Amino acid sequence: MSGRADSSRFYIGLDDTDHPDFGCTTATFDDLLNLLTKSVDGFVCLERRLVRLWPFAARRTRGNGALSAIVEVPNNQSEKLRDNCASFFEDLLLSLEDHLDINNVISPVLVISQYNFDEQLYFSAVRGEVQKSDVENKISVENYFSGKSNWGLIGASAAIAWNPNAHSSWELIAWRSDELIGKKRLVPKEVIMQLDKLHSDTFLNRDPTIDKGLISPRTPCPVLYGIRGKSYEAVEKAHFWIQEQAGVERAERYAVHRTNQLSDDHILGFESGTVLVNPKETKGAHSSLKVIKDGQIVSLVAFKEGGDVNKLLRKLQIGDCISWAGLKSPDSSVHLERLKLNKPTPRIKHRPKCCSQITMRSAGEGQPLRCKKCGLKMEKHWVADIQYTPEQYDGWVEPSASQRRHLSMPLSHNLPQKL
Repeated sequence: MSGRADSSRFYIGLDDTDHPDFGCTTATFDDLLNLLTKSVDGFVCLERRLVRLWPFAARRTRGNGALSAIVEVPNNQSEKLRDNCASFFEDLLLSLEDHLDINNVISPVLVISQYNFDEQLYFSAVRGEVQKSDVENKISVENYFSGKSNWGLIGASAAIAWNPNAHSSWELIAWRSDELIGKKRLVPKEVIMQLDKLHSDTFLNRDPTIDKGLISPRTPCPVLYGIRGKSYEAVEKAHFWIQEQAGVERAERYAVHRTNQLSDDHILGFESGTVLVNPKETKGAHSSLKVIKDGQIVSLVAFKEGGDVNKLLRKLQIGDCISWAGLKSPDSSVHLERLKLNKPTPRIKHRPKCCSQITMRSAGEGQPLRCKKCGLKMEKHWVADIQYTPEQYDGWVEPSASQRRHLSMPLSHNLPQKL
């Protein structure tokens, strides 16, 4: 993204414009960038970005995402850029005035800055709870527009502060016509299945375990679908292909964003420890247990929706050595996203079987095991059940695609390194 010598670069961020019952910050941000393209001479959007933030945030929005863009304008258009952003935000507040300041459900903030922010603003917002005061002390009031409350400053500044790398993912978002919002989306299941087969550089299009498409939301928002992939070109090509298919609703507009999805930025890494207590199953088939790691007791939680993670956790026993990755919740327990049994304690199950698959019996005290049918003799011992050890992904398990967080990196993308 090389800049022009006679131009100025700006970072624009937006968050907290949507309500649980309507709207979408992605569409609102697209409205802003389209306005700037038309009204500011020489305006160029170099890159759009979409970041997902800490899933446990008390004021998380519906998609828990915030938007930013890197733009350039000729030096003599800088003031006009700011004026247009201010005018757009004023109109936005007017359109939302019936919903503003009611339990702070909507608290929009538009940030515009000529310099990037400290990346710690991003990592603080993606890994834990952030208070407004934490950000207000770091962002000059001249750099943002807000209403009476400014909760959106947290997400908007984090979106600007994010520093993507070569492994970032991309998402194309296609929006619907206004008159279709609230009506059934027409994106046939068969088309999504073909998308998965024909466009290998896209991912998380569907959950094959339950035959469910994952690209279209189920909320009354303007988004028709979102296609995630490895590159800008991959998701745009997939979008053009979908729009050519019979029975698919035609998108009114679309845009491609670089994202932090599948980055694992919300977790600190993979950890290992030893199981201290047998699993406890709670109402709803959720399960938990305690492990010891570096002399500290850690509580691990697996929810029913975690699928294989929940199944494996419920099979663990005291003394098992395990590894895990997960998100630390406000109560300090770790909500598991991946789990692996490294070294199980023996599960005594039965005596060994002979060549005829008949269980061998003891011939008496101090005597070997013997099969009465074939006469095979063997030193007395028990056979241990090695336990639940999946071969795929080196023994690691994860939830199904439809139950994973946007931020979680699938095992198929990057197998955790040995611990």
